[in-house]
This record gives sequence, structure tokens and C-alpha cells, in this order.
Amino acid sequence: MVHPDALARRRAAYRRGHAGERLAILRLALSGYRMLARRYRTKVGEIDLIMRRGKTVAFVEVKHRADLTAGIEAVTPQAQFRIRRAAELFIARNPHLAEHALRFDIIVVTPWRWPRHFADAWRAS
Repeated sequence: MVHPDALARRRAAYRRGHAGERLAILRLALSGYRMLARRYRTKVGEIDLIMRRGKTVAFVEVKHRADLTAGIEAVTPQAQFRIRRAAELFIARNPHLAEHALRFDIIVVTPWRWPRHFADAWRAS
């Protein structure tokens, strides 16, 4: 059985995460991006946001953390691998996007700050 305090912390983190995603969407929309998918889930991984601007498709990982460094470091090589695999499936299922430039971005949401967008945060290998 899960301790009530642990359950309350999980629920609060879940709500913060969703609020962070909404802020990230707003941040990107104001920069000219259009949302293609949110919380795209596959058996190999999940992508928080898939956004498009012009001929670029950005696969965006959103992290809500106390500071920028913690947010960036939270996207581990293992997470990058899972996101990359999910992105490959997304493109396979949406072949009309295959000719677009593909990019992996991170948005870090910190308390009382505008979300920071790190475009092209890592390369597909």
C-alpha cells in the first residue's frame, strides 16, 4: 500500500507536470509553433509535445524543476533514447512529415519564471 504522503506528493508532481506542459505549449505557440500531438505514447517511449513550425518538427521534453540545470540533467541519455524511438514511430506513422527537419528540444519550467526553450538540445544518433 502506498503511504498517503507519498500519494499526495505524486499527485502534486503530476499536476505540476501538466501545468508545466500548458506553459510550454503557450511559450511555443507564441513563438509560432503549432501542436501536432501532446503526451504521445508508444510501447517504446513517450513524447510530451510534438510541435511544428514551418518545415521543422520538434519533439519536446518538458521538465518542471527547481532550476534550469536540474531540468536539463533530468533528460538522461536513457530518456533521450526512448524519446528518439517514439519519434521514429511518429514519423513512420506520419510519412508526410518525413521531409521536415527533425529536432529534439527541452523546455524547462521553473517557479516564477517564463519557460526556457532549449532548441536542438540533443542529436539523434
